[in-house]
Amino acid sequence: MVQHDDGRRTADERRESILRAAAQVFGRRGYAGATTDQVARAAGISQPYVVRLFGSKEALFLAVLDQAKTELLAAFRAAIAEDRASDSPAEHLFVVLGDRYVDLARERGVHLSLLQGFVQGAEPVIGAAAREGYLEIWRFLREEAGFDVDRARDFLGRGMLLSVLLAVDLPVLDATSPEAHELLVAACGPKLPLVLDAAS
Repeated sequence: MVQHDDGRRTADERRESILRAAAQVFGRRGYAGATTDQVARAAGISQPYVVRLFGSKEALFLAVLDQAKTELLAAFRAAIAEDRASDSPAEHLFVVLGDRYVDLARERGVHLSLLQGFVQGAEPVIGAAAREGYLEIWRFLREEAGFDVDRARDFLGRGMLLSVLLAVDLPVLDATSPEAHELLVAACGPKLPLVLDAAS
């Protein structure tokens, strides 16, 4: 994105900054606990500008959910393209996509925003968007990744486990709790150092 000569951010850069900040704020505080003022402060932008750009907290949250889903699917599609180019066995794709999902822990807002969206399932607008997003991920796993029902279910289950572990901040217990370490290793495998680094 291009910045103006005087250092001001473009409208696209401000929008991206707001979405990144909102992903962190909603991920940490949940939909009900987050405010557009908190998002604005995190983005270094005025609260009226956030509302002017997105219209409401709900619309901002929906934009964050859509961006998180888009980032997730883009990472998965890139992984599929790389994996298929390498002529790896079909079983290898499960591991490759799992690694990409763990890699997204660097962008904690992705995991936590999706999880917060799923928690809002009873909300008419957010719940509908979250359900459709989840089904889109399911369709991706079945149609584009070529997973059978059992493999797709296992993949989503492991992904939800990692998202929940991040949501409850389990990585902070890694050094002091053998059970926490064991569970984190089970969820992250050799990518655990990346998750611990992202959580610190």
